[in-house]
Amino acid sequence: MTRQHLHRSTLTVIQTQAPGRTENCQIGVFAAYATTRGHALVDRELYLPKSWTDDRDRCRAAKIPDERTFATKGELARTVIARALASPLPIAWVTADAAYGQDSHFRHFLEAACLSYVVAVPKSQPAGGPRIDHLFSQAPPEAWQRLSAGHGAKGERYYDWAAAHLPSACESDGNMPTSRRWVLARRSITKPDDIAYYLAHAPLEATIADLVRVAGCRWKIEECFQSAKNECGLDHYEVRRYVGWYRHITLAMLAHAYLAVMAGHERQKGASNGTRPTSWTSHQPRFAVYWQLDPAIVPSTPVTS
Repeated sequence: MTRQHLHRSTLTVIQTQAPGRTENCQIGVFAAYATTRGHALVDRELYLPKSWTDDRDRCRAAKIPDERTFATKGELARTVIARALASPLPIAWVTADAAYGQDSHFRHFLEAACLSYVVAVPKSQPAGGPRIDHLFSQAPPEAWQRLSAGHGAKGERYYDWAAAHLPSACESDGNMPTSRRWVLARRSITKPDDIAYYLAHAPLEATIADLVRVAGCRWKIEECFQSAKNECGLDHYEVRRYVGWYRHITLAMLAHAYLAVMAGHERQKGASNGTRPTSWTSHQPRFAVYWQLDPAIVPSTPVTS
């Protein structure tokens, strides 16, 4: 996608979860579209386990088409994103939770589609060598900066963030580098042991503030679910058939998107800081990375370690 949308549009992918007990439920893979003017759910796919797709009589009873075969949640997510790319929506970034972020096929799909991403990963995720949590355990104290991941119900969502370029990963167009891969960590201010980890792939002009903003967009889909349930009855159904699920979910999403567009007309467009980050190399005995700082909130003198 074109780079002029760097600060404007993010596609967020998530799956709805079963409640942790035996109940009638459906598991869906959803996508939300977020810009500086608002956000809304834009696509959905119903996940069907093999216990269903392998039983064609059961599928026919639930009006599931014969051509609907088993697909993993990652495959459904790629289908949803491919449809978004085929639409008029301008898309620059994708974010997703760890269920998708840890899937290398999902990340490679995004890179092949020329999409930048910030995706959550588990602490055991390899990061160009060591586990990502082991990598960040070597970060010097100066590598952590307090940044907002966006505005929430209680104000700005501040966390301590650390980021680094992976030494392996620069993609190029001919002889000119165009993008690079990052690792990113978000640490709770009140609970320092609570750390979330991310892998990112971004254009060269992207800053840490961009990565943090995109990571924060992951919460937009939760806000979409909350408002779509409260205002549009997204979860007010007891359907037992495939067609009924898609009809109800699609109509609720359409109503929610309409409300989001109307509300967006009342908001002003946001502005982003386009400054470039500074960096330094910390002492890494076995694996060297360049820890990054956002110059907007650090002194002009470079930080060294």
